[in-house]
Amino acid sequence: MIGIDFDNTIVCYDDVFYQIAVSEGVIPITTGRSKGAVRDWLRAAGREEDWTALQGLVYGARIHRAPAFPGFLDFLRRCRTEGQPVAVVSHKTRHPFAGPPYDLHAAARGWLEQLGVFDDPAIGLTPDRVFFEPAKSGKLGRIASLSCSVFIDDLPEFLSDPGFPAGVRRIHFDPHATGDTPADCQRAGDWDAVAGLILGGTPS
Repeated sequence: MIGIDFDNTIVCYDDVFYQIAVSEGVIPITTGRSKGAVRDWLRAAGREEDWTALQGLVYGARIHRAPAFPGFLDFLRRCRTEGQPVAVVSHKTRHPFAGPPYDLHAAARGWLEQLGVFDDPAIGLTPDRVFFEPAKSGKLGRIASLSCSVFIDDLPEFLSDPGFPAGVRRIHFDPHATGDTPADCQRAGDWDAVAGLILGGTPS
């Protein structure tokens, strides 16, 4: 089983955070357009509560505005062709810590439905292989219970967590080339690189 994280691994939020933060009037238009730049500006301004509320808005009511990272759907299709089952496993609270009580699990499932992954027989991802765990311990346990052979995640601190299941190959999805990949993990800058690491070569 190939396990894949959801936020910032499948879903690319960079430009959406910037656009919504500007439209909501919480950052100046001169702020960098990445999610990290928006976060860093708000934290430097002492506005952690605004950052928390913005996350709830983007991950909830506005998630439909975020695209998938390029190459993700092609990766799923190739996994299907080559007989490699896939599961989505994410640490995600049911509701935001601040702001309106959006159902973040329902919003994320709705985003996947909008992407069409459940309807395309060439992809083969089914709703019963999508898991949103309210606690990090639940995510770690789910990876173990699914007997994942490999797991792809954007957070190096999660991949290097002492509780991460032993024997699972770890791939750090790092499109911004942060340089934070743990020494015992492999780095992939995009989904083509992920495919090369896991499936090898080019599609047959």
